[in-house]
Amino acid sequence: MAIRAAWMSFVGGATQGEIATRLGISTARVHRLIAHAQKTGLVRFQIADRPSDCLEIEAVLVDAHGLSSCLIAPDIGGGDDASAIRAIAEVAGPHLASLLGNPSLVQLGVGMGRTLKAAVEMMPRIQRPDLSIVSISGSLTRKLSANPFDVVQQLAERTGGEGYYLPVPYLAESVAERDTFLGQRSVQALLDRARASGLFVIGIGSVEDDGHLISRDLISREEQRDLIATGAVCDLMGRFIGRDGRLVPAKLGDKAVGLPFEAVRGARIVALAGGLGKLEATRAALRAGLITDLIVDESLGRALAVAEGTRQARSA
Repeated sequence: MAIRAAWMSFVGGATQGEIATRLGISTARVHRLIAHAQKTGLVRFQIADRPSDCLEIEAVLVDAHGLSSCLIAPDIGGGDDASAIRAIAEVAGPHLASLLGNPSLVQLGVGMGRTLKAAVEMMPRIQRPDLSIVSISGSLTRKLSANPFDVVQQLAERTGGEGYYLPVPYLAESVAERDTFLGQRSVQALLDRARASGLFVIGIGSVEDDGHLISRDLISREEQRDLIATGAVCDLMGRFIGRDGRLVPAKLGDKAVGLPFEAVRGARIVALAGGLGKLEATRAALRAGLITDLIVDESLGRALAVAEGTRQARSA
């Protein structure tokens, strides 16, 4: 009934009183039904274009980093990471639906992260029962609990496709444990499947306190200190890179369970990042030379463009 009430209101233009009369219910219940439809994503609003400022930033970043595309989500106010992620989700959700709606794409490789999760939540449902969605890194925490930022199941629900988890931790406790996981036939089969993906969608993580590594207890404080000491500023697919975009000699980097950079280099890789706190991490990720398509919020995009302009000015 919520869907019918929403159609009458937003498409038919009926007032809540008119809807109540037609459905034989109270106006208060109509209000609750429409609110429920909006809250659960049954009703979505889409603005057809973005401000010219955002388009200019996109052009700068595409040119500076040789990207195939860049999408800047306009600021929505708030000035915090939560607002930035919400803005990105509004832009990235429909964009992902468009990419996954291409019938020539038969398999998607996915990473994880808060921004990516938010984008998938805002993605319109499509019918792609033939689509495979595969994790490119371990889907579990070290305690072997589900990682809340893994999006395989969400994507499978949104597309009607089939999801494939990598049932191992994102980061192993030791190199020996990593080798044990990688030695399992089922894990190798899933990694081989992931390598064959026609498109990859990943998040960009930081090593700071507000990053998912610390907030979800994926690493210890001692491991975080080791990362920072080696110059790491970015977590990309469970690998750690410095400001120059190169892998750092951190012990933790040898414990990743998932696809290495070499397995995806040259493929189409869409990366999402939100909030000014991701500035250094995103700059490093771009310099790694893996990302082909970038989706960020306006504040982060502007900061990236300014940083790029400063770098070019210094080298001139």
